Amino acid sequence: MDRLTSMSVFVKAVELGSFSAAGDALQMSSQLVGKHVQHIEHRLGGRLLNRTTRRQSLTEFGRSFYERAKFILAEVEVAEGLAAETRALPTGKLRVNAPVSFGVHSLSQRLPDYLKAYPQVDVELSLSNREVNLIDEGFDVVFRVGALTDSRLVAISLTPYRLVLCAAPSYVKRHPPLLTPLDLQNQECLGFGHTELRTHWTFEGPTGRVAVPITSRLTSDHGEALLFSALAGLGVILQPIELVRSALDSGQLVALLPDYSIPTRPMHMLYAPDRRVTPKVRSFLDFAAAEFGAIDFTMD
Repeated sequence: MDRLTSMSVFVKAVELGSFSAAGDALQMSSQLVGKHVQHIEHRLGGRLLNRTTRRQSLTEFGRSFYERAKFILAEVEVAEGLAAETRALPTGKLRVNAPVSFGVHSLSQRLPDYLKAYPQVDVELSLSNREVNLIDEGFDVVFRVGALTDSRLVAISLTPYRLVLCAAPSYVKRHPPLLTPLDLQNQECLGFGHTELRTHWTFEGPTGRVAVPITSRLTSDHGEALLFSALAGLGVILQPIELVRSALDSGQLVALLPDYSIPTRPMHMLYAPDRRVTPKVRSFLDFAAAEFGAIDFTMD
């Protein structure tokens, strides 16, 4: 006999109070119900029910097994539901939030491929550098750079966020040489108005890690605004590689402090811990994980 079938028959017999009632509900004879229960008892080597001609009652062992069996059958139902949803066609509106620079220079460039692959999904992309509340603000998926703080969400680790220190050649010519991170204290720094980058920049070098306090005449919560000022020769910026790559490739900006590395920042894709992830959310999670280098699944 199938183990799960026998388990479900036993649970039904307990819930309805008799073999005959369970048989009627399951469209089988009471004798067959009894055989399923006996099959489990034989496998487990213990009695599940005390049975008389008038009534049946659970043994202590039977009560413990009944509670575990209910849980197992519920999990099987959830798993089967997930399989059905995986086969279902992704459809509906998908609300996604991402940091501005990543959203403009990375995510939005990949989105056309996703939209072509899933023509029945509509994507509403919101870009902001503030930390949105995924649940309260109704987002399906949120990309977040930096340390995670919300323990209610499921996090998928992506390729870490890489920052680059750079400036325009015209700026470099007009200012003292930048030989070590501490020299930044005598430079014009263009500050990013979020996280610790507003007040200090961190580097790894021959003598270890150093965090340098910075002051800025211009501070902005959007890297794009800082990029324009850097291109105009007004200061040094520390921004994501996605934002400055084309300017570096064209020579409009030059990388600084080549002997020092900048610690990467963790990046995650977050979603609500529902037991059943809808097909549209699952399709996007799989797509983005493939595009941006998912490392593993974690609960934060």
